[in-house]
Amino acid sequence: MPLLEMHDIQKEFPGVRALDGVTFTLEAGEFHALVGENGAGKSTLMKVLSGVYPAGEFDGRIVIDGRDLSFSGIRDSENAGIAIIFQELSLVKELSVGENIFLGRAPSRMGVIDWTELYRQASRLLGELGLSIDPRAKVGSLGIGQQQLVEIAKALSRKARILVLDEPTAALTDTEVETLFAILHDLKTRGVGMIYISHRLDEVFRMSDRITVLRDGRTVATHPAAETTKDGIIAEMVGREVTDIFPETRHDLGEVVLKAENVEVYSADEPDKKIVDGVSFCVRAGEVLGIAGLMGAGRSELLAAIFGSWQGKHSLKLELSGDPTTIRTPRDAIRSGIGFVTEDRKRYGLVLEQTILDNMTLAALKRVSGRVLTSRTKERRAAVEPMRSLRIKAPSVETVAGTLSGGNQQKVVLGKWLLTKPKVLFLDEPTRGIDVGAKQEIYNEINKLAATGLAIVLVSSELPEVLGLADRVIVLHEGKLTGEFSKADATATRVMAAATGHATDTAFTK
Repeated sequence: MPLLEMHDIQKEFPGVRALDGVTFTLEAGEFHALVGENGAGKSTLMKVLSGVYPAGEFDGRIVIDGRDLSFSGIRDSENAGIAIIFQELSLVKELSVGENIFLGRAPSRMGVIDWTELYRQASRLLGELGLSIDPRAKVGSLGIGQQQLVEIAKALSRKARILVLDEPTAALTDTEVETLFAILHDLKTRGVGMIYISHRLDEVFRMSDRITVLRDGRTVATHPAAETTKDGIIAEMVGREVTDIFPETRHDLGEVVLKAENVEVYSADEPDKKIVDGVSFCVRAGEVLGIAGLMGAGRSELLAAIFGSWQGKHSLKLELSGDPTTIRTPRDAIRSGIGFVTEDRKRYGLVLEQTILDNMTLAALKRVSGRVLTSRTKERRAAVEPMRSLRIKAPSVETVAGTLSGGNQQKVVLGKWLLTKPKVLFLDEPTRGIDVGAKQEIYNEINKLAATGLAIVLVSSELPEVLGLADRVIVLHEGKLTGEFSKADATATRVMAAATGHATDTAFTK
């Protein structure tokens, strides 16, 4: 008997059927991956399971241990042994690790929290996971990887038998990923059933017993992981064969558009800590310049300093099209012709409560709508074209951005910056958290933009992405420039050697 059965799950939103008869099962001690393009219905299905969408708001059956269950809310789902760890962590950073683990369920005596018992239990849970984390430490003082593990401890404190992980490795280092997987393997041996949502198919095939594919709100197939392939799963996800995911890049390079010299950036929290140390680079019209490096190398901080959005101390010399330029604020950068698709689209790229139209025109409102009085008609006319060309899946430009899938949200952010008519476009992790089909569309758009003469600076933690898209690659290690390679010379081995501080004699081949 399966631990969990979800039968014929159907969920509708106004004008959209998000789930159309989805069936999914999970065995005790099974690692079951749930994959599909953004908008396929994965998150909606898990919200049904977690009680975010209570009984009555969807059709179908949820069966646990052979018993039909009905959840009126999240608490009912938790009481049934279900815990979900979303990509956006639900921790209170101002509270301690122990307080977060037992938030709302703290042990007490005569109505007063028993702090000794709380930290004793928290320490035991962390120990069971092999984590040397002080339960009294503030969560905000921990790295993202450790915070992710605290979320798992929090789930286990509720005696969770079904653990759902949504893109758990998106912000983790390789070492943190290995720690997480070791813990998940241990949980599996204890009989915990795990549903794993990820766009990283290498991880999916490494860990999974079975893989279920959703497409357009329907169950396409469920396979034993050992009996299928990545190419086969991708074809089922997107409804077509995906062979060459990266477009063939043949760009005609023009004059230098942006030249940055001796960029130095200091930590916003530790003013004496230098995180970018004397980096210089340039990018030409029609060129895709890739910036590679491990997490913490200073890539995002480098772009933020040039764009005028870095809150800490920084200095640099900047030229745009040969003219010395000073940028103190993002407004200066936009006026100078620089656009910036930031790493965290939900925090820095979008106003999630606003429509596609409002988000699209946000950075170019005066240009598209008028300098004194705004015109909704002009705004709508301006937003319709990028929505069409970027193939954003939504009923209209009046759709609220927060209701879109991750891939479509990213396209809205890209469309917003294209409306500013930039000369240089910074792309920081432009495909983080989006599926392979949406990635391919973004890649094709990057290639088309470069072909029009736009200068593009691309930061990505996915090395194949950098190598597949860039005409030239520079590499950072601990804030310093350790390598520069032409496309022909930019092999994974050479780039990774430079990224780990083991640069060879070929590290500055141009």
